[in-house]
Amino acid sequence: MASLQRREPIFDPDDERPRRRRKKKKRRSFLGALIYWSLMLGIWGAVGATGLIVYNAAQLPPIDELAVPKRPPNIAILGDDGTLLANRGDTGGAAIPLSELPDYLPKAFIAIEDRRFYEHWGIDPLGILRALIRDAIGHGGMEGGSTITQQLAKNLFLTQERTLSRKIQEAILAVWLEHKYSKDQILELYLNRVYFGSGAFGVEAASQKYFGHSARTVTLPEAAMLAGLMKAPTRLAPNHNLDAAIERAGEVIHAMAEEGYITPAMAKLALAHPAHPVNEKSGGSINYVADYVMDQLNDTIGAIDEDIIVSTTISAPLQEAAERALAGELDSKGTKFDVSQGALVALDPNGALRALVGGRSYAESQFDRAVAAKRQPGSAFKPFVYLTALERGLTPDTVRDDAPIDVRGWQPENYHHQYMGPVTLATALSLSLNTVAVRLCLEVGPSAVIRTAHRLGITSDLQDNASIALGTSEVTPLELVAAYAPFANGGIGIEPYVITKVRTASGRLLYQRRESEVVRVVEPEYVAMMNTMLEETLRSGTARRAELPDWQAAGKTGTSQDWRDAWFVGYTSRLVAGVWVGNDDNSPTRRASGGNLPVEIWSRFMRVALQGVPPQPLPGGTWRQPSANPVASLFNFFGAQMQNRPAAPNAPPMPIGHARDLPSARDEGGLLPPASIPNGGEASGSDKPFFGLF
Repeated sequence: MASLQRREPIFDPDDERPRRRRKKKKRRSFLGALIYWSLMLGIWGAVGATGLIVYNAAQLPPIDELAVPKRPPNIAILGDDGTLLANRGDTGGAAIPLSELPDYLPKAFIAIEDRRFYEHWGIDPLGILRALIRDAIGHGGMEGGSTITQQLAKNLFLTQERTLSRKIQEAILAVWLEHKYSKDQILELYLNRVYFGSGAFGVEAASQKYFGHSARTVTLPEAAMLAGLMKAPTRLAPNHNLDAAIERAGEVIHAMAEEGYITPAMAKLALAHPAHPVNEKSGGSINYVADYVMDQLNDTIGAIDEDIIVSTTISAPLQEAAERALAGELDSKGTKFDVSQGALVALDPNGALRALVGGRSYAESQFDRAVAAKRQPGSAFKPFVYLTALERGLTPDTVRDDAPIDVRGWQPENYHHQYMGPVTLATALSLSLNTVAVRLCLEVGPSAVIRTAHRLGITSDLQDNASIALGTSEVTPLELVAAYAPFANGGIGIEPYVITKVRTASGRLLYQRRESEVVRVVEPEYVAMMNTMLEETLRSGTARRAELPDWQAAGKTGTSQDWRDAWFVGYTSRLVAGVWVGNDDNSPTRRASGGNLPVEIWSRFMRVALQGVPPQPLPGGTWRQPSANPVASLFNFFGAQMQNRPAAPNAPPMPIGHARDLPSARDEGGLLPPASIPNGGEASGSDKPFFGLF
């Protein structure tokens, strides 16, 4: 029985095994709890992250409907020699294939923006983590850590806001882009879409903007500067902050050397010779041309849905000469004459637009005064009056009386309120005598003058009244210059044109200008007469300052009422050019007339434009009336007036006095009552006669 008794355990206070077992059990319990809760937190974190991703993905269009937005088309505008004048379109530059760029250009972007570009799958977790830590410490918005693919996704699909939601959407879209496109395709899209500051989108636009040439020919320092702009395009633009741009470009060079994209020697050379931006053209007058081309393009080929190249008639050297002439004269004399604006148009006699400056500074005002501003031409309109008279049987030697005249209360006067008496038409036109122009207008009828002006190329509506003789109906500089072209080309009507060819970037022809039909609007004999009279304007008349050495040139000045508009349109056998100056608010100038500032601008331009061009005479030669006898013409005129009978053919009778003495003028219609006939044109004698001060 004793053997069946339970033995009591013997307790040894020095035995540590139970205590260790208890500690080990506690550790296992804690580790298990830690693993459990970590797992649970991970699961719930994953669920939360997944939910966040799903939520933000739901804000995007369905993935299967996503497509890279079509790049806005670029319109490259070329001069007559094929040089690039300007780009138009939202991007401001043509897309360039990656294969056509220097090898170091895309590598510069990879080195500074995304060194693991060819290794990751759209997002770089380590880069994002570093950016998140920086942002958390700095308490800033979400920025940094974006791969090139993410930056492209942001530019293509998202706004520029810096939020966690946008970053998640950016990552989702980056993965989609990597799945859909190759790395090179993504890099090409990126280089042609991102913003480079100063309004330039895409590497081609940026290269043209900052360095004046294509991205195909950028140097290593220029490539580094372009890549450096991605950090802060506006702040680092080299035309605004060159020192910062050079410093950032240096960081790009070092990054390229570290990645082995360039040798240490190349890096040293590039750092020693940093890129510098080209100086932008003063005034940017080529933008007036580009705007005009865009207006014409809409009527030429309609809607544009791909990059195109537009060849034009514009001569870059002549455009620069026109800009310098206008801006230079206005800068030096604009204050003296209280003139703030001007315009210059130059055409070949066949209608090809060679230069067009629509204002003093495109940066200050984009309104194109050359094609859109309608102003009174003053006496620059008189050639249409005289041509109408010649076509009715008169000649340059025909005599008319320069004397006071009253047309229903309207009394146009010469500049100094002085009169020369009997004068030939050639003298009257060269000296811009207002009373003779009005008499001729009444003799042939205002409506006949209007028909002549429209036939030669004036497209604006003209008022059918006597004051049209003095240029009171408004016209644009372009149409007035075009209407003078028949005098320079032998009598052929022209329509101004600027576009010669349009093709796609791939070379497909969309438009080719055809030679227009030859339409004679002035007979050769009258061309010769008009050129003879208008040439005299430069020799001894109101445009004496415009005479060109060795060239036979002709033209006409014009000044509107109260010195508001001053004009000169002149031409040789090679070029027709017109200048207008005045103020946009139509305020009076300080006695700016056609014979001073416009003539000086025209002469300055034409001397450059015709430099090196062999002089050629005007068409038709110098007109001479057979057996002309000025003394006999004057006697014939006075004899006809005294005997109240028709004079000889070279001096038909011209009643002098009131409109009621002119039944033929009344029959033509259009004579306004005194209150409605503007005292415009050069009724106040804005063009200076030979006895004037100029």
